Amino acid sequence: MTEVVLGFEVGELIIIYAVFFGAALAKGVTGLGFSTACLPFLVLALGLRETLPLLLLPSMASNLLVMRSVGHFRATVVGFWPLFLAQVPGVLLGLWLLTHLAANVAVAVLGVVLIAYCVFAWATPQLHLAPRFGRALRVPTGFATGVLNGWTGSQVMPMMPYFLSLNLDPKRLVQTVNCSFTLSSLVMLAGLSQIGLMTWRIAAVSLVGMVAVYLGVCLGGWVRDRLAPALFRKTVLAMMVFLGVVMIARVAWNGA
Repeated sequence: MTEVVLGFEVGELIIIYAVFFGAALAKGVTGLGFSTACLPFLVLALGLRETLPLLLLPSMASNLLVMRSVGHFRATVVGFWPLFLAQVPGVLLGLWLLTHLAANVAVAVLGVVLIAYCVFAWATPQLHLAPRFGRALRVPTGFATGVLNGWTGSQVMPMMPYFLSLNLDPKRLVQTVNCSFTLSSLVMLAGLSQIGLMTWRIAAVSLVGMVAVYLGVCLGGWVRDRLAPALFRKTVLAMMVFLGVVMIARVAWNGA
């Protein structure tokens, strides 16, 4: 008989904490987002609806630590509040799509989003938006990012290319991105609790997983000093592209 702990089989817990550790290691070495690195692995292992609530608490904890360390919080909120506010209805619409459309559709969309993000991150194109276009795109960018976040769990598209195109100071960029992530995660936490996907058991599993996250980030810092981060980052991105393709192929195969 398979042993079950907090609603998960022991094998599933091992997978969860191994992925947490690996994603935190990648974050420590390359700065790649924790949730972005976790999503494809856990979605393929557990399913999308089971994965989303698991990632919220570790992701929020790491985001808050970064927000505290880089500064520029007030200026960021004043400068981008329309974008942040637009994320809220976007996340709610995304959660509605998550509960009303087939899970396979969300998984396929996530696969496409991950591939698009990885290709963008690999190519690192030089983008630039004129100030008037940057202001005009705040609300649609926030809303679109919120929809994809609520529907698939991905927090990076189209927000990341938008912020990069504004040529922000590095610390200001980090603060802006993490403010966006944290607000979306808070709305997701409330929404997933409301629809029954976030439970105390999942919260407990996530809290225990923070140990793996902490160890992974610490080891990542050690590895970063001894390994070429660019090569490691490209390896992780290539793996995520492969997993995104696997997601799309699995949905297409099951739907055939």
